[in-house]
Amino acid sequence: MITQKYLDELSYAIIGACIEVHKTIGKGLLENIYHQCLKEELKSRNINFCTEMKVPLIYKDKELNADMRCDLFIENCLVVELKASSEINPIHEAQIMTYMKLLKAPKGIIVNFNCFNIFKEGQKTFVNEHYKLLPKF
Repeated sequence: MITQKYLDELSYAIIGACIEVHKTIGKGLLENIYHQCLKEELKSRNINFCTEMKVPLIYKDKELNADMRCDLFIENCLVVELKASSEINPIHEAQIMTYMKLLKAPKGIIVNFNCFNIFKEGQKTFVNEHYKLLPKF
């Protein structure tokens, strides 16, 4: 059963994996490099994920053929979007919130590897109505 506590602990583990990647290879590389390294780090930590997963687009009860893909879908409950940009923009926030809604995921994290410190400035966590309905423990 997924709880808020479980999601918070999973988020902590994901951010820890991102910090390890950032510490190992540094900043200034392309997003796909961080993506490849993070996949290896998650595998080494036995964290289950789907990568480049197609996000279904349902419009008025009809599934449309749209090619939207989230970078990582962790344990079927947490969306992770990776960036390597100068900052996290409102469009990035809108993107992850939409992916969370369409995937019915209660939590999401944007990680921007183009920073000095992932924990302090390189990540932003989001929750939605699905998270608020989960039991706390």
